[in-house]
Amino acid sequence: MADINHVVLVGRLTRDAELKYTTSGQAVCKFSIAVNRRRKNGDQWEDEANYFDIVLWGRQGEALNQYLVKGKSVGVQGELRQDRWQQDGQSRSRIEVVASNIQLMGSSSGGQGSGGQGSYGNNRNENTAPAGAPGGGESFRDDQFTDDIPF
Repeated sequence: MADINHVVLVGRLTRDAELKYTTSGQAVCKFSIAVNRRRKNGDQWEDEANYFDIVLWGRQGEALNQYLVKGKSVGVQGELRQDRWQQDGQSRSRIEVVASNIQLMGSSSGGQGSGGQGSYGNNRNENTAPAGAPGGGESFRDDQFTDDIPF
Protein backbone atom coordinates (compact mmCIF):
# COMPACT_ATOMS: atom_id res chain seq x y z
CA MET A 1 0.00 0.00 0.00
CA ALA A 2 1.32 3.43 -0.96
CA ASP A 3 1.54 6.32 1.48
CA ILE A 4 -0.61 9.36 0.76
CA ASN A 5 0.30 12.91 1.70
CA HIS A 6 -2.36 15.25 0.30
CA VAL A 7 -4.16 18.16 1.92
CA VAL A 8 -6.89 20.52 0.71
CA LEU A 9 -7.71 23.64 2.74
CA VAL A 10 -10.00 26.61 2.20
CA GLY A 11 -9.52 29.64 4.40
CA ARG A 12 -8.55 33.30 4.60
CA LEU A 13 -5.07 34.78 4.64
CA THR A 14 -4.06 36.02 8.08
CA ARG A 15 -1.45 38.42 6.66
CA ASP A 16 -0.05 39.55 3.30
CA ALA A 17 2.16 36.97 1.58
CA GLU A 18 5.94 37.43 1.82
CA LEU A 19 8.08 36.84 -1.25
CA LYS A 20 11.75 36.03 -0.73
CA TYR A 21 14.48 34.40 -2.78
CA THR A 22 16.94 31.65 -1.90
CA THR A 23 20.66 32.19 -2.47
CA SER A 24 20.29 30.30 -5.76
CA GLY A 25 17.54 32.70 -6.93
CA GLN A 26 14.51 30.43 -6.36
CA ALA A 27 11.37 32.36 -5.34
CA VAL A 28 9.64 31.37 -2.09
CA CYS A 29 6.23 32.84 -1.26
CA LYS A 30 5.06 32.26 2.32
CA PHE A 31 1.71 33.03 3.91
CA SER A 32 -0.68 31.57 6.44
CA ILE A 33 -4.39 30.93 6.38
CA ALA A 34 -7.05 30.55 9.04
CA VAL A 35 -9.57 27.77 8.55
CA ASN A 36 -12.67 28.19 10.69
CA ARG A 37 -14.52 25.28 12.19
CA ARG A 38 -17.75 25.22 14.12
CA ARG A 39 -18.31 22.67 16.85
CA LYS A 40 -20.87 22.09 19.53
CA ASN A 41 -19.77 22.31 23.16
CA GLY A 42 -22.75 21.27 25.28
CA ASP A 43 -25.68 23.37 24.10
CA GLN A 44 -23.51 26.14 22.63
CA TRP A 45 -21.91 26.36 19.19
CA GLU A 46 -18.31 27.58 19.26
CA ASP A 47 -16.21 28.89 16.40
CA GLU A 48 -12.61 27.74 16.38
CA ALA A 49 -9.86 28.83 14.02
CA ASN A 50 -6.98 26.62 12.92
CA TYR A 51 -3.90 28.26 11.39
CA PHE A 52 -1.72 26.76 8.66
CA ASP A 53 1.59 27.98 7.21
CA ILE A 54 1.72 27.71 3.41
CA VAL A 55 4.80 27.71 1.15
CA LEU A 56 4.56 28.33 -2.61
CA TRP A 57 7.73 27.88 -4.67
CA GLY A 58 8.96 29.23 -7.99
CA ARG A 59 7.40 31.44 -10.62
CA GLN A 60 3.94 30.59 -9.35
CA GLY A 61 4.78 32.23 -6.03
CA GLU A 62 6.17 35.30 -7.81
CA ALA A 63 3.03 35.67 -9.93
CA LEU A 64 0.51 35.15 -7.13
CA ASN A 65 2.29 37.13 -4.39
CA GLN A 66 0.52 40.39 -5.31
CA TYR A 67 -2.93 38.74 -5.04
CA LEU A 68 -2.31 37.00 -1.71
CA VAL A 69 -3.35 39.77 0.67
CA LYS A 70 -4.74 39.64 4.19
CA GLY A 71 -8.40 38.60 4.26
CA LYS A 72 -8.35 37.01 0.79
CA SER A 73 -10.17 33.68 0.63
CA VAL A 74 -8.10 30.93 -1.02
CA GLY A 75 -8.18 27.22 -1.61
CA VAL A 76 -4.86 25.44 -1.17
CA GLN A 77 -3.95 21.98 -2.40
CA GLY A 78 -0.61 20.46 -1.52
CA GLU A 79 1.28 18.19 0.81
CA LEU A 80 2.50 18.37 4.39
CA ARG A 81 6.21 18.80 5.11
CA GLN A 82 7.87 18.71 8.50
CA ASP A 83 11.00 20.75 9.25
CA ARG A 84 13.15 19.56 12.16
CA TRP A 85 16.05 21.40 13.82
CA GLN A 86 17.90 21.84 17.10
CA GLN A 87 17.62 25.10 19.02
CA ASP A 88 19.32 25.64 22.38
CA GLY A 89 19.72 21.88 22.76
CA GLN A 90 16.01 21.24 22.20
CA SER A 91 14.50 19.38 19.25
CA ARG A 92 12.06 21.60 17.39
CA SER A 93 9.75 20.97 14.46
CA ARG A 94 7.20 22.76 12.31
CA ILE A 95 4.71 21.44 9.79
CA GLU A 96 3.98 23.46 6.64
CA VAL A 97 1.79 22.90 3.60
CA VAL A 98 3.82 22.99 0.39
CA ALA A 99 1.24 24.17 -2.14
CA SER A 100 0.88 22.63 -5.58
CA ASN A 101 -2.36 24.43 -6.51
CA ILE A 102 -3.87 27.73 -5.34
CA GLN A 103 -7.49 28.72 -5.96
CA LEU A 104 -8.34 32.41 -5.50
CA MET A 105 -11.89 32.26 -4.15
CA GLY A 106 -13.05 35.84 -4.69
CA SER A 107 -12.69 39.24 -3.12
CA SER A 108 -11.17 39.72 0.31
CA SER A 109 -13.27 40.65 3.31
CA GLY A 110 -12.02 44.23 2.90
CA GLY A 111 -13.49 44.40 -0.60
CA GLN A 112 -10.08 44.83 -2.26
CA GLY A 113 -10.26 41.93 -4.68
CA SER A 114 -11.68 41.68 -8.15
CA GLY A 115 -14.31 39.10 -7.20
CA GLY A 116 -13.09 36.68 -9.85
CA GLN A 117 -11.96 33.14 -9.36
CA GLY A 118 -8.91 31.46 -10.78
CA SER A 119 -7.02 28.26 -10.20
CA TYR A 120 -3.27 28.29 -10.41
CA GLY A 121 -1.80 24.82 -10.67
CA ASN A 122 1.77 23.68 -10.35
CA ASN A 123 2.74 20.57 -12.23
CA ARG A 124 5.84 19.09 -10.66
CA ASN A 125 7.71 19.22 -13.98
CA GLU A 126 6.48 22.67 -14.97
CA ASN A 127 6.64 25.84 -12.86
CA THR A 128 4.66 28.39 -14.86
CA ALA A 129 2.84 31.54 -13.90
CA PRO A 130 -0.88 31.95 -14.62
CA ALA A 131 -1.93 33.37 -17.97
CA GLY A 132 -1.81 37.15 -17.97
CA ALA A 133 0.57 37.27 -14.98
CA PRO A 134 4.21 38.30 -15.14
CA GLY A 135 6.22 35.43 -16.56
CA GLY A 136 3.42 34.13 -18.79
CA GLY A 137 2.37 30.51 -18.81
CA GLU A 138 -0.59 28.27 -19.36
CA SER A 139 -1.41 26.97 -15.87
CA PHE A 140 -4.59 29.05 -15.37
CA ARG A 141 -7.57 26.70 -15.24
CA ASP A 142 -10.82 28.56 -14.68
CA ASP A 143 -12.97 25.52 -15.42
CA GLN A 144 -11.20 23.05 -13.15
CA PHE A 145 -14.32 22.40 -11.04
CA THR A 146 -17.63 22.08 -12.81
CA ASP A 147 -19.65 21.61 -9.60
CA ASP A 148 -20.76 24.45 -7.39
CA ILE A 149 -18.90 24.02 -4.14
CA PRO A 150 -21.19 24.88 -1.19
CA PHE A 151 -18.56 26.69 0.89
